[in-house]
Amino acid sequence: MLRMTETATEVQNDTPYFPMDRDMRCPFAPPEGTRLLREKNPVSQVEIWDGSTPWLITGLAELKSLLKDSRISVDESREGFPHWNEGMKANVAMRPKSVFNSDGKEHSHFRRMMTKAFTPKRVNALRPFLQETTDKLIADMLAGPKPADLVTSLALPLPSIVISQMLGIGYEHHDFFQENAVKSVDRYATPEQNMEAFAAMFMFMYELVEKKMAEPTDDVISDFAIRARDGEIDAAEAAQMGLGLLIAGHETSANMISLGVLALLQNPDQLAIIKDTDDEDVIANAVEELMRYLGIIHNGQRRIAVEDIEISGQTIKAGDGVIVELASSNWDPRAFENPQTLDLRRNVVQHTGFGFGPHQCIGMMLARAELQIVFKSIFRHAPDLAVACAPDEIEYKSDRLAYGVYALPVTW
Repeated sequence: MLRMTETATEVQNDTPYFPMDRDMRCPFAPPEGTRLLREKNPVSQVEIWDGSTPWLITGLAELKSLLKDSRISVDESREGFPHWNEGMKANVAMRPKSVFNSDGKEHSHFRRMMTKAFTPKRVNALRPFLQETTDKLIADMLAGPKPADLVTSLALPLPSIVISQMLGIGYEHHDFFQENAVKSVDRYATPEQNMEAFAAMFMFMYELVEKKMAEPTDDVISDFAIRARDGEIDAAEAAQMGLGLLIAGHETSANMISLGVLALLQNPDQLAIIKDTDDEDVIANAVEELMRYLGIIHNGQRRIAVEDIEISGQTIKAGDGVIVELASSNWDPRAFENPQTLDLRRNVVQHTGFGFGPHQCIGMMLARAELQIVFKSIFRHAPDLAVACAPDEIEYKSDRLAYGVYALPVTW
């Protein structure tokens, strides 16, 4: 039986362990074990931390089929749900219903409340602020000592500043949220650590909702608070939606910025495409390819079957856990020619870097805007940007829900 510290490089008769380790000789590639599973059958069982054997989905067509299937649920309270770790399972009762753990009409109800903040019109109105903030962060980095850490100088503060402003949370609280968000998504966090981190963030957000119920302002938390004040949702649900947006709104984008810059620097022919163009469509397509290629959501979206489902010659039974592996499916050679190659001119509209189906990322328009502006701007300001350490000195976030780098020393 494969264990957490082993790499699934062969698929034999035993059920392989998931999540699998990446090969750091090619740190952008999904684990080799997921490729072997896909070749055997893109719908295969794996073992996870609690000894259960959910289905792992590693093919793009199979992934899309299941993510739009109403017989698949995100209800984490159901018996058999394949939780990320012990802490997430132990503390499931603490998490109120929200867009992240509800299905059907209930999910649609929550989602409608949240989409107002991320319409194309609202995101486009934010672009001047995004550009100004990006330019300032880059300028401050370039004015400082060399080498600089791209993560702390740009990748982390930019999405944190933006989502904090949108939500109506003072950026001065970002250290508090960053510290506790890290604990809440750590693969090896204990149930106690997970509970303490979640409780601290939730209580902060709950108190903020109560304050904005009495004194609303022009921000997303106030939008939720007004709905709570009017009885459409309760304050706990409003706080949970705000907290989910806060965590999702900075962690994923921060990892994409730092990992994307690293991938571009390691592929100078592709970097030249960004450097040599003023075409916004070229930049936009480059971001889509980077989303496909990097696969930062690398430990799967978790689901549970509520009815039997026949797919790829397998029967997923009601009550079986399902892990939909976005990173591996975006390297499916049946969908993408030479998926191991970063090709910024690739027609990549079918990628699932933002998920797929009813639960597709609500903030994807904002994330796209952030990434388009960052990748265009950083190499305008610093055309000679280079990594300032050996490749084997870069530490990757294999222990987190979202893949990335802890630090990226750069010089110019």
